[in-house]
Amino acid sequence: MRDTFFCGKESPLVETGRGPVRGYRDGGLDIFKGIPYGRARRFHRPEPVPVWLEPLDAASYGCVCPLLSMDKPRGELHVPHRYWVQDEDCLNLNVWTPGCDGEKRPVMVWLHGGGYFAGSSIEQVAYEGENMARVGNCVVVSINHRLNILGYLDLSEFGPEYENSGNAGGDDIILALEWVRENIEAFGGDRDNVTVFGQSGGGGKVTTLLQTPTADGLYQKGIIMSGVLSGDLVADCTGGAGECVRALMAELGVRKVSELETVPYVRLAEAYNKVSPALKAQGKNVGCAPCRGRFYLGDPLTNDTGFRTETVGVPLIVSTVFAEFLGFMGETGASAREVLGEKAAEAVLPLFRKAYPGRPEDDLLMLDTVFRGPAIAYIRERAAAGGRVYSCLFEQDFPLYGRTAAWHCADIPFVFHNTELVPVCHFQGARELEEKIFRTVMAFVREGAPGWPASTPEEEKTFLFGPRDRMEVNYDHELIGALQPLAAEMMRRRAGVQIQH
Repeated sequence: MRDTFFCGKESPLVETGRGPVRGYRDGGLDIFKGIPYGRARRFHRPEPVPVWLEPLDAASYGCVCPLLSMDKPRGELHVPHRYWVQDEDCLNLNVWTPGCDGEKRPVMVWLHGGGYFAGSSIEQVAYEGENMARVGNCVVVSINHRLNILGYLDLSEFGPEYENSGNAGGDDIILALEWVRENIEAFGGDRDNVTVFGQSGGGGKVTTLLQTPTADGLYQKGIIMSGVLSGDLVADCTGGAGECVRALMAELGVRKVSELETVPYVRLAEAYNKVSPALKAQGKNVGCAPCRGRFYLGDPLTNDTGFRTETVGVPLIVSTVFAEFLGFMGETGASAREVLGEKAAEAVLPLFRKAYPGRPEDDLLMLDTVFRGPAIAYIRERAAAGGRVYSCLFEQDFPLYGRTAAWHCADIPFVFHNTELVPVCHFQGARELEEKIFRTVMAFVREGAPGWPASTPEEEKTFLFGPRDRMEVNYDHELIGALQPLAAEMMRRRAGVQIQH
């Protein structure tokens, strides 16, 4: 039976390096929310918060980073969301732990999705850390940090005080990891067994940390969920953002860059949304993504640096899901042959049937290449660099609108052991699948290996989670290679078919 709820003067009290924090006890866990790990002036490096003496109430989530536009609820059956108070004072984190008892448990640090411009540590219902901490006997930490132009607008040409403003959000994450290293043992965690994990933009942030020297030593393992992209989709900003900054200043009627630090955020966001689209169309740096340079060395697949040797020893899980963004579009009402054309279909469908035996051939129209293709390359090149990397793919279908293939974010509730919180996960066999995935995650966190072999440059050993769990070698490489050149045209034709039907 779970422990009962308790909050009062005898609630869990932990002395951190900056001051005492008081959480609450619920469900067999000590829970702390909204702990400030830093503060920052706009566009400047973060700093530790001032020391406090009285116990800080850590029973409520802290503010999240302001967004560039108002969120509008949609697709809540696919991905249930929570919307929260926004404020620039958003450098805070949450901790779930089985006990502040000195036991050295594995530490899981969650980096939220939403690219580098949106989202929050509590945005999705499935981000809740309670079940992961309790069932996995681990300490779970989730982080809020600066996003969009607050976290990733390069003002470096305007003075040394802004030298890393293009990676301020990344500096926030590093400061939070430093907080974990300094304080997590008081929360029952092992500072020398920290796994950073994230999905979509959060997975991208894991890859970014691996390419950021100042993050070295702050984590020991990584899980990248649907977080590897390539080509024009790589998030990196290159070149200075001076043109965007000057356009912002002109639109706002300010004469000094320092004045941008105090412009009300709503006005700043409105001005940015007005001036940035045209500059972005011209290929200019408009922020909202990590800035490649001496602080962040850039995506290893698209620059000459490659994988940093200093982090090759960090074991990784790299995963994708079957449909990713295509899973949000639903069925086309047309056949693969109709959408692809007979000639292309004849070339690709045999490869699909070989990779996914038993699936209807029209599921080919739902198959992702945007994430899966780059993931194949990332795994191969990291293995070639000497890295230990494990591949997996989530291919579970869901009883939504009849039947829907796994979409972007569909795997998150299973990783967090939170299927009970997400209605679309309430189907026969979901709990069994959740247990398999969760055991895999915890084995990796504790032992550095999930239960199947690491990939090599020649052999990607991919474990597929779904109705027919299995481990395959290079099972879809030929298929993905054949589909990638067709992807843009397939999307165009598919959209046309949807309109017609």
